[in-house]
Amino acid sequence: MNKLLTFPDSQGMALSIRAKALLFHDPRSVELLQQVERIARSDATALVIGETGTGKELVARHIHTLSGRPGPFVAVNCGAFSETLIDAELFGHEVGAFTGATQARSGWFEAANGGTLFLDEIGDLSMALQVKLLRVLQERQVVRLGSRRPVALDVRLVAATNVDLHKAIDAERFRSDLYYRLSVAVINLPPLCGRPGDILPLARHFIGTYGDKLRLRDVTMSPGAQEALLGYEWPGNIRELENVIHYALIVCRAGVIEEDDLKLVGALHRKHCGARGDEAPRAVAAAPTATPAASTTLLRLQALIGELIDNGEPALFDTIEESVILTAFASCHQNQVQTAKTLGISRNILRTHLKRFGLIGADAGPGAVAEEGGPALLAQAEFAH
Repeated sequence: MNKLLTFPDSQGMALSIRAKALLFHDPRSVELLQQVERIARSDATALVIGETGTGKELVARHIHTLSGRPGPFVAVNCGAFSETLIDAELFGHEVGAFTGATQARSGWFEAANGGTLFLDEIGDLSMALQVKLLRVLQERQVVRLGSRRPVALDVRLVAATNVDLHKAIDAERFRSDLYYRLSVAVINLPPLCGRPGDILPLARHFIGTYGDKLRLRDVTMSPGAQEALLGYEWPGNIRELENVIHYALIVCRAGVIEEDDLKLVGALHRKHCGARGDEAPRAVAAAPTATPAASTTLLRLQALIGELIDNGEPALFDTIEESVILTAFASCHQNQVQTAKTLGISRNILRTHLKRFGLIGADAGPGAVAEEGGPALLAQAEFAH
């Protein structure tokens, strides 16, 4: 598969705004595309997690395109507005709601009615706005500033972040209940260095795009240049690759991009970035390094989840989440520290889940364990076959 996603008017956009192309050639990217397209057919709220410049908005646009929703796709960068403006921008306002509000105006939620609202940098929202957003998601209606009349909504929400929301929850900068509302369908977008099979095809795409602008024809990359591109860590992801190729086309000679033509910033390095981008932050990494057996197991798990989705399993996310917590807690002999480490979450988050499912705390059932985990009669939960 070699599917390419671009913006409708990518040529008219500023170079440094965002990743303007996303290509699915690497096996990991092909799996990601299949997951995205399965999610798109549902109406579930989606959360796209990935580093800056990985193409999160392109994924959101693809979800909207495949969803069949007749309304518009509206993209809002939550980090681009001041705290005093974003409230009115999201929810709208009536005349006189604040100084300068001389006429009523609908917000982005109303503008996206019947379609998809993409909220980028969702982790930048203040706690007060998070409460309002949670209420909108729960009630499926919005109230403009200065009004008491609710407006019904039919909006599919896709949120995105490059922030580790688990850490933000631990630091009390992000509401856990909003996270659960947003993360019905989570899409982990790996960094470019974690999908090396996409690097050269994307480079060739940008050569074609900027080669036409510069009136260059049949530009190629030398073996050394290709090796340099594949060996680089790409801290700026697809956006950086685009900039590098654009510059290389300007300075290259005789229609061949050489290694010396690539302006690679050697001072910027990740801690590690192997073929699967394993050392990305916990909320950003799509998956840890997997052995062939583990990869096969994950594929089976994805297939089982796909079957549950196709069968219309009610409360699917809560069911799977509870199964994961119960199974890990039992496998770790009710040791909270070990369970949290196994799941890759903080102990505080784990304890929230354990209390929620009645495994610890005052409301725990007869099969529950003490706060620090004593013996318990827990059956390991399994995903439905």
